[in-house]
Amino acid sequence: MKIGSILENQQYEKRISVTPDVIKKYISLGCQISLSKNYGLHLGIKDSEYADLGVKLIDDDNEILTSSDLILQMEMLSDEKSSLLRENQTVIGVLNPYENKENLENLAKKKINLFSLELLPRITRAQSMDILSSQANLAGYKAVIESFTNFEKAIPMMMTAAGTIPAAKVLVVGAGVAGLQAIATAKRMGAIVFATDVRMASKEQVESLGGKFLTVEGSENLETEGGYAKEASEDFKKKQEELLSETLKKIDIVICTALIPGKKAPIIIKDNMINNMQAGSVIYDLAAIQGGNTSLTVVNKIIDKNGVKIMGESNILNKLPVSASNLYAKNMYNFVQNLFDKENKKININLEDEIINKTLIK
Repeated sequence: MKIGSILENQQYEKRISVTPDVIKKYISLGCQISLSKNYGLHLGIKDSEYADLGVKLIDDDNEILTSSDLILQMEMLSDEKSSLLRENQTVIGVLNPYENKENLENLAKKKINLFSLELLPRITRAQSMDILSSQANLAGYKAVIESFTNFEKAIPMMMTAAGTIPAAKVLVVGAGVAGLQAIATAKRMGAIVFATDVRMASKEQVESLGGKFLTVEGSENLETEGGYAKEASEDFKKKQEELLSETLKKIDIVICTALIPGKKAPIIIKDNMINNMQAGSVIYDLAAIQGGNTSLTVVNKIIDKNGVKIMGESNILNKLPVSASNLYAKNMYNFVQNLFDKENKKININLEDEIINKTLIK
């Protein structure tokens, strides 16, 4: 079976889907691998590293796409590249089915097999393939580092002969994978950490990391069967707003991570709350690309509102592309292995397998 992968648009995406670590594993399955020339050069991976492992490096991306049985990508192929795909080819990636619904349906009608990894079910067997967790983990860590870089005070408490510098107070909004990693990172760096989430199951996780969980009075457990957050009621939103309004007056740094799959990010931090924050505070909005958890968030810009900095990037993992690619490539290999019929050396789309059934675009 021929596996191919081409470079993403470097302007938006620096991660890659195939790293040298996984090449031998694919070859042991009986696969041949073709990659774009200079595929990993921007990450410090020379073509010779791939070539020495048996990879074929090709100048022409179109040749890779038309000759491969299985195409591994980070993001959805462009319309131009998608038009080259043929019946019975298989594409695996983060295809963003909510935004690319029409394009994906048209490709599926052409009998192209499309698997979108963000649709993986949250079951034990899928953990090694869970790209949302591996990437969100890094995003939560990096969001803390970026916000601390833009915060003009020390983070840990420091006692000196000249006086004591108090520890920075951090609030993490949303205690999913990214939020929990943000809590752990901020705590390790000496901050006092608070967190809030609509899912009550998060309380124990937050407290195990040394954070203080802020509970909305009369909280309802807003968690889907798949473990994701669902939209809160108006009553809950009002109570959460009152709690946050008071809390934010004393907070130095806010990390926003609240997302609802397939929907615009909920506005949690309102203008009046930001107006009451201390000058010099920083808000890092990981939900920026889906509209943001503040009404002032602008993607890839730092907004200064009365001395409060509000920031969020279209792809924070472009600042950690080596680590992110290494994890993504391993998630991808584990998914392919589950999809692969070793005896017949081909893809086996077994719809009785929950992992395959949930990720296949039908």
